[in-house]
Amino acid sequence: MKKRKYTSKQIHKLKKKKSATKTQSIQAKLSAISTPKKPSYHKGRFKWKLPAVVVFSLAFIILAVPTLVVIPFISKTEVQSQSFNQEPEHEEVLQEDSAVEVAVMRTQTEQIENVPLETYVSGVVASEMPIEFEPEALKAQALAARTYIVNKMIYNTEEVSSDVTDSIQDQVYKSDAELRTKWGKDYTKNMEKITEAVLATKGEIITYNDKPIDPQFFSTSNGYTENSEDYYVTEIPYLRSVPSPWDEASPYYLDQETFSIEQIEAALGIDLPSNQQLSIKATRTKSNRVEELDLAGNILSGRKVREKLELRSNDFTIEQKNNFLIFTTKGNGHGVGMSQYGANGMAKEGKTYKEIVQYYYKDVKISSVDEAAPTLVMQ
Repeated sequence: MKKRKYTSKQIHKLKKKKSATKTQSIQAKLSAISTPKKPSYHKGRFKWKLPAVVVFSLAFIILAVPTLVVIPFISKTEVQSQSFNQEPEHEEVLQEDSAVEVAVMRTQTEQIENVPLETYVSGVVASEMPIEFEPEALKAQALAARTYIVNKMIYNTEEVSSDVTDSIQDQVYKSDAELRTKWGKDYTKNMEKITEAVLATKGEIITYNDKPIDPQFFSTSNGYTENSEDYYVTEIPYLRSVPSPWDEASPYYLDQETFSIEQIEAALGIDLPSNQQLSIKATRTKSNRVEELDLAGNILSGRKVREKLELRSNDFTIEQKNNFLIFTTKGNGHGVGMSQYGANGMAKEGKTYKEIVQYYYKDVKISSVDEAAPTLVMQ
């Protein structure tokens, strides 16, 4: 049989036609697979003519294959970054901004931890001031905390291996791990707030005559702060009594404690007459705190009474009922320096941390650690 000859144009048309026919055939087969036929009924039940195994196999291919194709292209680095970069590395940020380390004696373990300065300050602010406080109040606390430790590191003459303890003997300090336990699920949110306050005051301290001050602070005043000499004997020019009316909003503003006569005698080391009304007289300081108490002829300082009875404040009144004495106190703390609830009240009124600090510490300046304590930075 004689073969028919085709032109190149005719050959192209034939290939195109053949390709289209093949495509239609493939599409028809796929349509037959993907579109199930109508079920046939048998004895009240129906069954699919397409085997169930085929259906499930196709479902697996459709759902699983794209995943298997995509997963190999996600690098190990990307997976790690998604897993571990969910929260900011607060400690790393604070460490980078610390040129000084603080040797902290941990009271629980009796071990010394060397902590970067700004990390230490953040641990103090988180421990000494309520996290709910205004950012400007937290900044004022950060400034006071940093000044305290710088002052201590420069002027501490005691032969000790640590710079500071983590207790109320100095400033309360908690590590990052302890704060995670304390705050739980709120750790990240709270630590972001603390870190922001600390870094906003980075490297700043409070000075008087170009030297770091002793920045006393406490929780709540009775409406006034206390002159230093009225509580600590020594007169310090920047620790002067100032009005602090914001403290009335503090939950620690008023308190009451009741003691038996026997408890009073044991705590104060005195003898009191029993079964009779006691003579109670008191002299007061400029801020209305008890300077001296005359309790049935026993003369005691207001500070001693407060500390021995563990009262919140030495602004107290005493009422006797039978064999008991009822102490009503105003404020919480020694009253010298910056009131924390007062600072928060000022912050709510729009005052900045610098205005707060310069209100509670008279005639002070905000200086840098580099300027005020260059030898400390160079160590």
